[in-house]
Amino acid sequence: MPAREWSAEVAIDEALVRRVLGGQFPQLELRSVRLLGEGWDNAVWLVDERWVFRFPRREIAVPAVERQVALLPRLAPLLPLPIPQPVFAGRPGDDFRWPFFGAPLLPGREAADASPGDEERGRAARPLAGFLRALHDPELLGMNGVEELPVDPMGRADMAHRVPRTRARLDELRELGLWDAPPEVDVMLESASRLPPPSGLAVTHGDLHIRHLLVGDDGVPTGVIDWDDLCRGDPAIDLMLVWSYLPPPARPAFLTAYGPVRDDQLVRARVLALFLCGTLAVYARHEGMHALEREALAGLALVTAE
Repeated sequence: MPAREWSAEVAIDEALVRRVLGGQFPQLELRSVRLLGEGWDNAVWLVDERWVFRFPRREIAVPAVERQVALLPRLAPLLPLPIPQPVFAGRPGDDFRWPFFGAPLLPGREAADASPGDEERGRAARPLAGFLRALHDPELLGMNGVEELPVDPMGRADMAHRVPRTRARLDELRELGLWDAPPEVDVMLESASRLPPPSGLAVTHGDLHIRHLLVGDDGVPTGVIDWDDLCRGDPAIDLMLVWSYLPPPARPAFLTAYGPVRDDQLVRARVLALFLCGTLAVYARHEGMHALEREALAGLALVTAE
């Protein structure tokens, strides 16, 4: 079977985690060590039911680890929702050749696992808006170390790059029998392709989708995780959940609480929502992650809902 986009370059099992942590952090009791989850770039392990350790699965994720260790502790006090705050900074060694980090466990579940209804989704609108308004505050661009963040390295707000990739992902969805985009999606993409390069600049999470928003049973956000794509870029990069998570009646509440958003930014966010929901659906189908597949497809339906 050919390697997929998210194929791991190293295997990270419990024995490795125990060996590495025991060698570098003897203060940890290591009473329990269990896999909490995996993504494209990291394996996440829960230690002693209180510490979350992120180990890169691919070399491409190493710079992201270093950025998070440096900047998340500075960002956390400025944001109204909890984010990971690295406490343990792991060093490369003989057992594991890349840096890694550990942070306190945050409450809540991934929105992708919570299967929220419209009412629960709507409760996220204002807290999510307040969080992003604080993150996108222009003053954060002057924070020490932020100037070293890459500028939209994935081209997520650049429609000359994103529209062709979205079309390709939609083709893949159709070939897998997952989702056939309605005709209005092609009209949307054609319009987006004519947008100029993005002009906004803010500190952005960079990958704020349904796996990275934590919510309580009532749907209220409890935290934002996985800051691997932390970067500077147009704020539109972080607005995709407006389209793919919030039901249409809840969107005005988000926009009122967040503040002015240009029409072109909403279009960029909508295209990115299509791409990322499609990507999550494809990934979930191949990995047998049924809840994620269901919620990603629900996100695609929301993106096309008015």
